[in-house]
Amino acid sequence: MKSFTAMKFAAIAAAGALALTACGGSGEQGAAGGGDEPVKIGISQFVSHPSLDAVVTGFKAGMEEAGYTGEKISYDENNAETDQATNTSIAGKLAADSDIDLVLAVATPSAQAAAQAITNVPVLFSAVTDPVDAKLVASNEAPGANVTGTSDMNPVDEQLQLLKDLVPDAKKVGIVYSSGEANSAVQVKMAKEAAKGLGLTIEEAAVSASSEVQQAASSLDVDAYYVPTDNAVVSALEGLLQVAEKNKVPVISADGESVKRGATATYGINYEKLGEQTAAMAVKLLKGEDEPATMPVETISEVDLYLNEDAAKKAGIEFTDEMKSEAVEVY
Repeated sequence: MKSFTAMKFAAIAAAGALALTACGGSGEQGAAGGGDEPVKIGISQFVSHPSLDAVVTGFKAGMEEAGYTGEKISYDENNAETDQATNTSIAGKLAADSDIDLVLAVATPSAQAAAQAITNVPVLFSAVTDPVDAKLVASNEAPGANVTGTSDMNPVDEQLQLLKDLVPDAKKVGIVYSSGEANSAVQVKMAKEAAKGLGLTIEEAAVSASSEVQQAASSLDVDAYYVPTDNAVVSALEGLLQVAEKNKVPVISADGESVKRGATATYGINYEKLGEQTAAMAVKLLKGEDEPATMPVETISEVDLYLNEDAAKKAGIEFTDEMKSEAVEVY
């Protein structure tokens, strides 16, 4: 099997400077004291699950590494727990807080709400799969307003190839996804394209809430499941895993944290590293070294192989020694 450990996902090249302000509304976006004055950062997170929590952990670690510690920084942390009304309310609250210097929006729905409500300070998103499709930026190279950040676009092709390597006879792959998340629709489309060249067909089941995930998974008669970076599904992953275990089929996830929780394997993103990368962008914005309008969206620089031996055994799969030596984590 081809090794992808050293695979690099280069950050999107910087665009030429635009004759645009970094502010989408009235007032000038300035640096927060060039790093000398205390800063306040608002955080809007769409839901609690290990991957998104890791983004926030990594972001704070990155800010601390840059010298934003103690009284030099404060956070206003908010979590919508998938409730769209709460999500919108959080964005409005952060927009009304004149003390906030920058907003971190974690996951696509939170980023969309923040982008609509907040125009006078930088909005940095993270864990957003396709910022252009989500209408957060004009382009990845030149965002064009006060919103930029990091994408968690994952290597769907390689993840489905991994599935095929583990289960050569697999024909049907089930994907449960949230109909309300733009990032999920993008990944389902990508999976369908990738499946064509692998002799796979994609069976879909859409949900409107996390509570529907287990039932949706049960409705699919498939040889394996693929779990995209869908917040509703990942937050209720255990329900899908129970169905997979009952049917003795593997689950390929899009992130390493889901493998730790019981998915079989992935070539996935380290979300804590993604948060640290987002913090590095925040530092540049706070110090006035760059502006959101001309700061390109970045992607994670590499992905890693994660394996769960217990989950593999339940699905009748055995990892090769080569795979185990390549993996950064074997659970």
